[in-house]
Amino acid sequence: MAAPRDGFEAVEAEGSAGCRGSSGMEVVLPSDPAVPAPLCPHGPTLLFVKVTQGKEETRRFYACSACRDRKDCNFFQWEDEKLSGARLAAREAHNRRCQPPLSRRQCVERYLKFIELPLTQRKFCQRCQQLLLPDDWGQHSEHQVLGDVSITQLRRPSQLLYPLENKKTNAQYLFADRSCQFLVDLLSALGFRRVLCVGTPRLHELIRLTASGDKKSNIKSLLLDIDFRYSQFYMEDSFCHYNMFNHHFFDGKTALEVCRAFLQEDKGEGIIMVTDPPFGGLVEPLAITFRKLIAMWKEGQSQDDSHKELPIFWIFPYFFESRICQFFPSFRMLDYQVDYDNHALYKHGKTGRKQSPVRIFTNIPPNKIILPTEEGYRFCSLCQRYVSLENQHCEHCNSCTSKDGRKWNHCFLCKKCVKPSWIHCSICNHCAVPDHSCEGPKDGCFICGELDHKRSTCPNIATSKRANKAVGKQKQRKSNKMKMETTKGQSMNHTSATRRKKRRERAHQYLGS
Repeated sequence: MAAPRDGFEAVEAEGSAGCRGSSGMEVVLPSDPAVPAPLCPHGPTLLFVKVTQGKEETRRFYACSACRDRKDCNFFQWEDEKLSGARLAAREAHNRRCQPPLSRRQCVERYLKFIELPLTQRKFCQRCQQLLLPDDWGQHSEHQVLGDVSITQLRRPSQLLYPLENKKTNAQYLFADRSCQFLVDLLSALGFRRVLCVGTPRLHELIRLTASGDKKSNIKSLLLDIDFRYSQFYMEDSFCHYNMFNHHFFDGKTALEVCRAFLQEDKGEGIIMVTDPPFGGLVEPLAITFRKLIAMWKEGQSQDDSHKELPIFWIFPYFFESRICQFFPSFRMLDYQVDYDNHALYKHGKTGRKQSPVRIFTNIPPNKIILPTEEGYRFCSLCQRYVSLENQHCEHCNSCTSKDGRKWNHCFLCKKCVKPSWIHCSICNHCAVPDHSCEGPKDGCFICGELDHKRSTCPNIATSKRANKAVGKQKQRKSNKMKMETTKGQSMNHTSATRRKKRRERAHQYLGS
C-alpha cells in the first residue's frame, strides 16, 4: 500500500542495470495465450517486461503476481526458457511445501470443534496465529497463548490476528471503525443485500456482526482474501482463499463455485463488490481480475440486462484516478477520505498533505452517495455530488476540481486547476512543483510522452515497434561490420606476426652460422 507509483520491483530484467531516464515494469500478454503460465506458491505467475524511456524492450519474464520482492517469492523464469523435468518436479514440490498446513475442510472441522469447547478451553496461539484444540496444547506450551477466547473475539478475527506488515508483499492496513461503519451504513442505504469483499476483511466482519445483531439487516457477505489465516474463522460459504492479482482460488473449483453462486444469486440483483487492493500493486492485473469477476456475475444475467454493470467500490489512492478510469471509464472518484487503524499516515482529520490520499472509485452515480456532513462534506448543486469542505467549485473548469482535500488554484495557461503548491513553469510549459527538474524523466507513456495512458496502450506503439526493429537491424549490421573488421584486423596482425617471426629465425640462423 505504501508504494506511491504503479510499479513492480520483484525482479530486474536483462540489460536494465544502469539504465538512465524513466523506467517501469509492465504486465504483457504471453506470446501464446494457449500456453498456461508457470505456477509459483501464489498461483499462476504474470508475464512482465521492463521498459525504459528511449530504449527497446528487454527480454520478457515470468514472476510472482503477489510479491514485489524476490526475498518473499523468488520465482523467475524467462518467457522462452525451457525447463528440464527435474527442475519442474523440484518447483512443484516447493509449491506444495509453501501451501497452508491444513486444507480448507480441515480448518472448518477444527473451527466447529473449537466453538463447542467451554470458554476456559478456547485458546489462541499468538506466536503461531492459530486456534488451538486441547490436543494441540502440548506443542504450544512455551508459546504466548491467549485464553478464554470469546465468541465476540471469534467474530472479529482481524483484531485477533497480527496484521501482515510486509509492504512489498501483503501489507495489511485495516479500515478504521469510522470508515468501516460509513461503508456498512452506505451499502445498507443504497439497498444492497450482498457484498463481495475482495481484500476487505474488516468490512466483512462488520457486515456479519451487523446482520447477527440486527434482525432488520439482511446483508450477506463473502470474503476473498490472500491471508489464509482467515480460513480458521469462517465456513466455506463465507471465505475463499484468493489472489486478486491473478484471479486464483487456492482451493480450486469448489471455492470458485462458491464465488460464482454468490455473484449470481437472485439473478445477480442486489450485489456490490468492494475491494481494497495493496497500493503497491499494478493496476492492470487488478483490472483484468475484476473484469473476470464481472464476467462471472454477467453469466447469471438475462439478455435484457446485458447493459447493466456490476456495482463496484474500488478503494485506492486518488493519484491512480487516470489509470483506473482508463480501464473502467464509467468510474468516478468520491471525495470521501478512507482511513486505516494501523497506518501512521492514512488518517482522517489531518490537514494539508497529511490527509489520507485514499478514495472510493465507483460506477454508482455520485449524486446517489451521501457523504457525512458532520465530517465537513457538503453537497455541490452544480456538480450534483458531495465534496470535501475545501473543494471549491471552479467557474472556469465548471467542476469541484480538488483531488486531495485542499483548495486548488486555476491556472489560465494550463487551462485547468492545479495543486496549491504548484507553479507554472515557462520551460516545461505546464504547472509543477517549484523545485522540479525540467530535464528530468516524465511520467506517462514512454513512446509519446502523454500522461493519460501507458506505453502498452499507446496508439503509436506499432510505429514505435517498427522504428525499434529498424534501429535493432541497423545496430546488428553495425555490430556484424565491426566483427568482420575485427576479424580482418586480427588476420592481418597474425600475418605480420608470422613474418616478423620468420625474420627473427633467419637472423638467428645467420648469426649462429
